[in-house]
Amino acid sequence: MSTAVKGAPREGGTVLVRRPGPQELHPVRTHRRRRTLELALAVAVPLVLVLLWQLAAARSWIDDRVYPAPSTILADGWDRAADGDLWPDVWATLKRVLGGYAIGTAAGYALGLLMGSLSLVRAALEPLLDALYVVPKLALLPVFLNMFGLGEGPQIALVAATVFFFVWISTMAAVLAVPIGHRDAGQVFGASSWQMFRHVLLPASLPAVLVGARIAAGVAVLVIVASEQIAAADGLGHLIFDSRALFQNDVMFVGIVCVAVLGVVFSEVVRIAGRLLTPWAPRDRGRSQS
Repeated sequence: MSTAVKGAPREGGTVLVRRPGPQELHPVRTHRRRRTLELALAVAVPLVLVLLWQLAAARSWIDDRVYPAPSTILADGWDRAADGDLWPDVWATLKRVLGGYAIGTAAGYALGLLMGSLSLVRAALEPLLDALYVVPKLALLPVFLNMFGLGEGPQIALVAATVFFFVWISTMAAVLAVPIGHRDAGQVFGASSWQMFRHVLLPASLPAVLVGARIAAGVAVLVIVASEQIAAADGLGHLIFDSRALFQNDVMFVGIVCVAVLGVVFSEVVRIAGRLLTPWAPRDRGRSQS
């Protein structure tokens, strides 16, 4: 960051002399220090909270029967993983999330492109989809149960419906936001409809679409866990709800931790995939620029 200092006065005013700051003189070193500080804060804040939780449980500041110590949760999770009791629930939740996410993303992206490109289609479908968007998605679970019966169908359909709206909105908005100058340039060069999509609309809109897809990844995990608490015989949501009913609070927290890890990993995978697919796009806000 540069600084400005007062120089020798001249007739008519004071001259400001601009001096380069550390970021300009040593950009690589400054970037590394910034990244180190960010990483340290990202690790330190959760670690301090966990240590405070452990201390509160050890000193009986909180009831460890209701809020087990992190060491107890870790030991129980390790035992369940080693015995093979945890992985079926993790896999059940993961396959529902992946299946619903794939279906919802594909449908939302296709319809978002169509409605963003064709004004008549947008005029015909947007009011209906806007009305459906505000309906709480868990309220649709009984409908999906009637349609698909018990089993995986309702869970996957619920995730797909949730993801669809996030991807549809972000895709349609991204296509509409493509500058008119980009479209005019494609028309001047005689681009066909496919070439217009491939070389103009897709590169210009994809970064915003992937932001919506990343948000949808986190929401998909939230929805499936809530759904499994209501209408599933396995999965992390069922594990959390069932263990709470049996007063197995350590097992309940194991399920909560697994959900948190699953959500973070899934969202991060989508973010990394987005960066690989759109190398021309700026990095996420809040992260250091290289």
